[in-house]
Amino acid sequence: MRILGIDPGLDRTGWAVLDKDGAAPPRLASSGLIHTPKGMALEKRLAAIYDELSALIREHAPAEVAIEEVFFSKRADTQANTTHARGVILLACEKSSLPIHPYNPRVIKKTVSGNGNAEKRQMQRVVQITLNLAAVPEPDDVADAMAAALCHLRLAPFARAMAAAKALEARR
Repeated sequence: MRILGIDPGLDRTGWAVLDKDGAAPPRLASSGLIHTPKGMALEKRLAAIYDELSALIREHAPAEVAIEEVFFSKRADTQANTTHARGVILLACEKSSLPIHPYNPRVIKKTVSGNGNAEKRQMQRVVQITLNLAAVPEPDDVADAMAAALCHLRLAPFARAMAAAKALEARR
């Protein structure tokens, strides 16, 4: 299974593509950052995110997408910009007919590191170890995208089993 993990942001959107085959550990296929300059008009920045992400989806052909939900901060401008970016990211995924799985940042941290309050450096180190990377993934936006994909790889089998059980129960 190929998963695209996304950490949305207007300035920097982190992305990571992970592959998982059977019992083998997950493997990082590719990762990067979509960066839009602060001086660019909002609509142009959003279009750039949409276009770059759409190209990444075509190139890597993920089966599903795991995206971090917006974390509500004290800075309303940052929150609004992240929400705008997340909207065009969701649109690009929907237009590509990809199943989208949103995860709360605390759920991602808890699932990947065992600590829902893990610090950025701790998460980067856990992601490095889990994916057997030579170095700590940088910047943290990319590490967060890797963590979102790892979270989905760990939780998706349980969610599928629960859905199958509910479907079976409904047929009885």
